[in-house]
Amino acid sequence: MSVEPGFGGQSFMPDQLDKVVKLRSRIDADGLDTLIEIDGGISSKTIEAAAAAGCDAFVAGSAVYNAEDRNAAVEELRALATAAAAK
Repeated sequence: MSVEPGFGGQSFMPDQLDKVVKLRSRIDADGLDTLIEIDGGISSKTIEAAAAAGCDAFVAGSAVYNAEDRNAAVEELRALATAAAAK
């Protein structure tokens, strides 16, 4: 979780990405076939940092459901995450 559990629309807590970096490092070092999912505050402003930290799957509630064009919002998030993970 990258927000306090309980309700949608909270601000992303970037300090939680330190845990992701450590977890990704351990998963990779052990050669595990494991995905890391992150939930909370994921938006076009935060998804790149989450992907760069090592997340593979993203839960984006408010960023999608509050968008005027939900399909476009999902496509934007997907493109941002893909580009950040490729770096």
